[in-house]
This record gives sequence, structure tokens and C-alpha cells, in this order.
Amino acid sequence: MVQALNLILLTSTELGELRSLLKKSLVDSCGKDLFQSLYASWRHSPMATISLCLLAQAYSHASCVIQSLGEEDINVKFLVQLDKLIRLLETPVFAYLRLQLLEPGKHTWLLKTLYGLLMLLPQQSAAFKILRTRLKTVPFSENIKRTSSANPYSQILQVTEDGNRNQDTQNYSAINFPSLLQQFEHMQLQHRNHLKDQLQSRKSASALTLSQEIQRYEAAHSSSLSEINRPPSRTSKGIL
Repeated sequence: MVQALNLILLTSTELGELRSLLKKSLVDSCGKDLFQSLYASWRHSPMATISLCLLAQAYSHASCVIQSLGEEDINVKFLVQLDKLIRLLETPVFAYLRLQLLEPGKHTWLLKTLYGLLMLLPQQSAAFKILRTRLKTVPFSENIKRTSSANPYSQILQVTEDGNRNQDTQNYSAINFPSLLQQFEHMQLQHRNHLKDQLQSRKSASALTLSQEIQRYEAAHSSSLSEINRPPSRTSKGIL
């Protein structure tokens, strides 16, 4: 259901105002409240979470979500959803995002997020080629330096030409993104455990069914052997 609602949010013309409000999540209290309200449900789906972050221009958090994904999260269903998102990035809904790529120094976390998505895609897929082609158009003319830090949300991306900080990191005090990341990771862990329990239940049910079939076969086989090995009755002897 979250995936269906996310697709509606990304494509419906009636929700244009809602998307506009989400774009202000880092600077507007109403946008912040909307983002956090949706996040509580959207965190059930990794791709829905990443899409929500792209709408809200929370690119640093989107990058952290991508890096938190495990091997079990990147399955066929995930790749199908990722393919849809890459195609949606070429629509008018994400025109603002593509225009931000003209200033890679200001939006370095956006670049990191898009390259992270690119690394998750199979190289022979159409979505990989679409995204790679888009990233090739980014003008890397500015000399960007990154000051490393243990906390990804405190990293400052500096542009040597004007000394401005990355736009994305200026407003992170409004939303507790480290806490949201922990909530996302906890939710994904619950989904993994639930999937493991389902698989274990199916295995147990299959093993039980197989055991019952074996027992029925052995019981029928024993009955047949008993009939064969039973000594002939007196009636049978008289006839002989």
C-alpha cells in the first residue's frame, strides 16, 4: 500500500500542492510536519523513503538511507521500484532536481544520492543507461572539497569559488534525521525478521507434510508386507 501511495504522490496532478509543501520541509514548519507524518508510513518501503527524501530535498538523508540497505533489501521488487523512480526523475515533477544538478557544488549530496542509485542498478538495464546519461550532463567545473566527519549530517561541503556551504546541510537542525534513520533501519530489520519467520514457517510446513507422507507410505507398505507374509488360512489349505 505504501508503494502505491508513493506512486500516487509522485505522479498525481491533484497532489501538486502537497509536493510543493514537501519541497519546503527543511525550511518550513508545515512542510516539516508533513514530511515527518509521511515518513512514519513511508519507512516501510526503502524506495518510497528515498522518493520522499528527493521530494523534500533531504538529499543527505537519502544518501544515508541508500548506504544503510543490506543485501536482503536489494531484491527484484526493489529493483523494479527503482526502475520506476529513475524514469520518474525525467518527468516535470522532478524538474527542480535536474536543474539543481547545474550547481553540483551546492547539491553534492544530491549527486552522491544519484550515484548511489546508479551503483544499485544492473549495468545492462535501461534505467542504468538513463541515469548515467543524465549524470554525464552535470557540469563538474567547480573545485569541491569535503571536510570529513564521523557524523554524515555534520559534514560541510565547501565550494572554493565562493565559500558557500551546501544548501542541504544548513537546515538539518529542523528535523532530527539521525533519529529518522534509526527508525528506518529498525523498521527494515523488522521486515527482514518477518520474512525469515515466514520462510521458516513454510519450510516447517513443507517438512511436516513430507514427514506425514512418508509415514503414510511406510504404514501402507508395512500393511502390504503383512498381507504377503501372513501364513495361509485353513480354508486356503482345504482348497489346495
